[in-house]
Amino acid sequence: MERTAFKRVHIPASGSFHKLAAGALFAALAFTASANGGASPATQRPTHSPSTKAHNPRHWYQVGIASWYGAHFQGRTTAAGEAYDMNQLTCAHPTLPMGTWLRVTNLHNRKSTFVRVNDRGPVVNGRIVDLSYAAARVIGLSGVGRVKIEQVHQNDPALAEALVAQLQFPTLFRPAGSLAR
Repeated sequence: MERTAFKRVHIPASGSFHKLAAGALFAALAFTASANGGASPATQRPTHSPSTKAHNPRHWYQVGIASWYGAHFQGRTTAAGEAYDMNQLTCAHPTLPMGTWLRVTNLHNRKSTFVRVNDRGPVVNGRIVDLSYAAARVIGLSGVGRVKIEQVHQNDPALAEALVAQLQFPTLFRPAGSLAR
C-alpha cells in the first residue's frame, strides 16, 4: 500500500476558528483525492453531452432543465452507495463522477448553491440534473426550472466559504449577561 505524504500546517495564533475549520475541510478534500489514486472526482474529465458547452476546457458547464426529488426517495441507497438524504445539498447527474462538486444557478432568479453528485439521474429525458429537496429549496426551484450547472474544483474559495458557512459550530462561551441557559 502506498503511503501519502502529509504537509505540516502552521496556524498562527491570530487565526480564527473559521480558518481552522476551512483548513480541516481542505484536509478532508485532500484525503478524498488521495483515496482516489491522486485524482479527485472534481478534477476528472466528465463525458460531454450535446448540451454541454466548454469554451475553456477547464471551465465545464451545462444549461438546461432541472428537477428535484424528495421524500419518496428518503433513505434509499444512491448510486454512490450512501443513503439519500433530501436535506443534504446533493444531486443526481447522468455522467459526472461521483463526488464532483457543482455550482447550480437558477436562471430565473440567479440564486445559486453548491451540490455534490452522489446519484445517477435524472430519469426524465431532457433534464440535465435532479437536485435534492434542500438544494432546490435554496435556489428557489419548485417543480422544474432552467439552471446552469458548473463544475467547481476543490480549491475554489467560493466552495470553501459556502461549506464553512454551512457548518454549525457549538457555542464555546456565552456573553456576559446572557439569559440563555
